Amino acid sequence: MTKPVSQSPSPEDAGIDAERHAEGFQKTRNARRTELCEDYVELIAELISREGEARQVEIARRLGVAQPTVARMLKRLAEDGYIQQKPYRGVFLTRTGEALAAECQRRHEIVEGFLRALGISDEVARHDAEGMEHHVSAETLKAFAQFVATRTV
Repeated sequence: MTKPVSQSPSPEDAGIDAERHAEGFQKTRNARRTELCEDYVELIAELISREGEARQVEIARRLGVAQPTVARMLKRLAEDGYIQQKPYRGVFLTRTGEALAAECQRRHEIVEGFLRALGISDEVARHDAEGMEHHVSAETLKAFAQFVATRTV
């Protein structure tokens, strides 16, 4: 005899307005769309800082993707005004790209600091923060920063 599978209540049955429920999913979809761009811009900034420029082959190696994949994304980033590509050189961030990279790095540091304050190991905190930084709201990020500040005083 099999047990019937229990179903969780629908958002309406749980007292959640359907539009508010949909907003949460929309926010997540939007974050996923920007996550890849942010990862590229953040990596480009890191490579420029360490090596003076970011080359397509190194971006592909670091992200574990094929060079044509990187080429397509770089084209998109250039069209969106985040980067400039120079023939026979590398990829460089525009001011807009630099601002986005700095914001991504700030969010990453806050999330990683919060996870470490919870006792998460450095390596796991670094990896987990890489995914979380793109989805955390400004309100949550502020709370994370305040929590870390009170723990390190």
